[in-house]
Amino acid sequence: MRHHVCALALLAPLAFNHAFAHAAAEPTPKASLLVLSKQDHTLAIVDPTDLHVVARIPVGGDPHEVVASADGKTAYVSNYGFGAFHTLCVIDLTNQRQVRFIDLGALRGPHGLHFALGKVFFTAEAAKAIGSYDPATGTIDWIMGTGQDRTHMLYVFPDGKRIATTNVNAATVTIMEQVPARPFGPPPGMPPPPGSNGLGGQPGPPPGMPPGPPPPPPGPNWELTVFPVGRGSEGFDISPDLKEDWVANAQDGTVSIIDLASKKVTDTLEVNARGANRLKFTPDGKLALLSAGPEVVVVDTATHQVIKRIHTGGNGGGIQMQPDGARAYVATGGANYVTVIDLKTLEVVGKINAGGGPDGLAWSVLP
Repeated sequence: MRHHVCALALLAPLAFNHAFAHAAAEPTPKASLLVLSKQDHTLAIVDPTDLHVVARIPVGGDPHEVVASADGKTAYVSNYGFGAFHTLCVIDLTNQRQVRFIDLGALRGPHGLHFALGKVFFTAEAAKAIGSYDPATGTIDWIMGTGQDRTHMLYVFPDGKRIATTNVNAATVTIMEQVPARPFGPPPGMPPPPGSNGLGGQPGPPPGMPPGPPPPPPGPNWELTVFPVGRGSEGFDISPDLKEDWVANAQDGTVSIIDLASKKVTDTLEVNARGANRLKFTPDGKLALLSAGPEVVVVDTATHQVIKRIHTGGNGGGIQMQPDGARAYVATGGANYVTVIDLKTLEVVGKINAGGGPDGLAWSVLP
């Protein structure tokens, strides 16, 4: 795995910034809100108890999404570049420093991120693919193409056997599912090809040689189901009970609901949320929040009705829920702050100045 090295012209100021940050930094809180600044190219560590910024760390060009490892010690940031860039930035959250860049090679345009099963899953928009990076081995250990235009956001189910992604320009959602491996061999009723041992078409031993061990079983296969949804399908979330996929269609201003058991689009909600680029369920699954321009649109998931529109004062982006369900955080890029919403009253209760053009948000909990 190759790692990028910053240009020499940037080393001196970065070294100064690092030295200053370490001289003045506070310890990282056990629970932290992570906020990306597109304009400043930094990751802010925010203490959610009083909403102050503990540290800012450089993350490289055009950062869009961030995710924390399961132990809360490491953050991974996608350097997007609308398909031109191909790196993930690795941040040590405990020591508040940039560690390295992971070069994804031909998997250009990384955007959506999800940490699961000890690995970093990512979309590669320009490559129309999803991949996973294993920090233990330092390798990209899995890639699966979607064949869809602008594969963008990502969700990995807890068991790792299903993956959902939105394809913005294709106006589709792809659900990938692991299925039992199928042996490779001739169709039923056809004899094995000459020179094979009849075990899935594998070559047999040379004449006079004893048979060797059987070939290893093939890895799991993946079946892909593509669901047409609305135009500009981008932000989405899987319901906490893992039964539905709700998709925000930015151009249509609608929400498509996919029933995961029947594999059908069961409803399209006319919620008038044009420009909605993110959708997130509250931890109890009772509400879905959409960041749509200068508003957060709140939908009751039982009635499918809009129950409130919360004005934020600027174009919205990333949404992050506090795990205890007390607050939602909405990146308000057009106004250069993160809006804090009380989920009981659905009122704005604070703002966080964590850098210009905030977008990607994540939650981190240290041991």
